[in-house]
Amino acid sequence: MKVSLIGLNKAFESRARLGIMSVLMVNDTVDFATMKQWLELTDGNLASHARALEELGYIASEKRFVGRKPNTTYRATLKGREAFREHLAALEQFVKEAK
Repeated sequence: MKVSLIGLNKAFESRARLGIMSVLMVNDTVDFATMKQWLELTDGNLASHARALEELGYIASEKRFVGRKPNTTYRATLKGREAFREHLAALEQFVKEAK
């Protein structure tokens, strides 16, 4: 039996990036601290994976100050939402073919 991996997006292969996109698909925006806590990531790990997704145009960030503290929020872009839906559809197809 031959099973196709075509359509899976390499950008979502890591647990961190898959988690970031999953969170942003069901939340309009999520701040850095909340995302870090929910996904149990370090500051550096979250920042580097978020930056990679942002460079692909899949997420957008907004940096501002709340009082004197920096605050970064993330949201999924239309391009990112579409790419993630396509990835999930390809994954679902892969699972069906593997049965």
